[in-house]
Amino acid sequence: MKKQTIAIHTPYVREDAYGSLAVPVYHNVSFEFKDAQTMSDAFCNRIKVPDYARMGNPTVTNFEQRVKALTGAAHVTAFNSGMAAISNVLLAASAQGKNIVTSRHLFGNTLALISNTLLRFGVKPRLRDLTDLEAVEAAVDEQTCCVFLEIITNPQLEVADIQGIAEIAHKKGVPVIADSTVIPFTETSLKDLGVDIEVVSSTKYISGGGTSLGGLIIDYGTYPQINQRVKYELLVNLGAYMTPQVAYIQTLGLETLDVRYQRQAANAQWLAKALREVKDIKSVNYVGLKDNPYHELAQKQFGPTAGAMLTIDLASKEACFEFLNRLKLIHRATNLFDNRTLAIHPASTIFGLFPERQLEQIDVRQTTIRLSVGLEDPQDLFLDIQQALKNT
Repeated sequence: MKKQTIAIHTPYVREDAYGSLAVPVYHNVSFEFKDAQTMSDAFCNRIKVPDYARMGNPTVTNFEQRVKALTGAAHVTAFNSGMAAISNVLLAASAQGKNIVTSRHLFGNTLALISNTLLRFGVKPRLRDLTDLEAVEAAVDEQTCCVFLEIITNPQLEVADIQGIAEIAHKKGVPVIADSTVIPFTETSLKDLGVDIEVVSSTKYISGGGTSLGGLIIDYGTYPQINQRVKYELLVNLGAYMTPQVAYIQTLGLETLDVRYQRQAANAQWLAKALREVKDIKSVNYVGLKDNPYHELAQKQFGPTAGAMLTIDLASKEACFEFLNRLKLIHRATNLFDNRTLAIHPASTIFGLFPERQLEQIDVRQTTIRLSVGLEDPQDLFLDIQQALKNT
């Protein structure tokens, strides 16, 4: 079956007692067992049945199973946010004295997690230019616990050679962990490029309109010790499992993911081309543009679409603020891949607590606006941007 069909027709783990087509929301904490031995088997992982909702819930399991069917993963674990998924997988992969090879071009909280939080526990960041394979090879050593990257960085929109990185890492027995939020797994296969584990903020495309927070660890089974730590140590001890209400909402979102994504990506492509002709915009950055330096590599790795995030640069920070204040249709809000188009000034918000010198090092400019393109008619978005640029 094709992926759109799989998203809708993946069967339940257990047949519903009433034949419900939509998965029921199991809004409960505890599960009763027929006898003491079955209870013991469930808690000791000898049988796969839910024992306590902090570690397993039928509604969440159904969501995980659908993602597993769509990706071909060995294991999928759902968390209560994208950052929870990232922090859990990095904690599972790392240990005191190890290092993580990654880029300076990461989402602000991910960069802070690796550079500050994990560093306090003795895990060292090795921030390198991941587009330079020689630099990656020089950085990976016997103490490297993983190479971590975003497949298209936020907000710099940089694309690294994933297959090249995977070949280097695997030669040294090191897993590759990739945040694939910007291009959904219905569109591309990172497993085929050598990625061992994907992390996804399901808050974004999957939730369907910014309805709920969630995250996924999609594990392809090549480094089973990481999955073992996620499922039987961190999930139990840190308590960041997805709630059944969110799993229900995101299962519905998964069913329409491909249709919405195709429209959003097409809108972003149209808008990026149109904005290049606007004189008050100094530059437009979108991987889908043919003269973008990463266009060819992105198409090779991810297929014909380039996601629904683009950036524009204006004359100054002041011009950016004036532009945001004049928007009438586009919302001034964070998040990505809502049904609505969103605009934000990353340097003063997502990266607002970073010193100016660090902003320069990570290529976050004061002149940049990030746009997350939604499902509206792109001509309406274009007209709103045009009127907001007047006298900036």
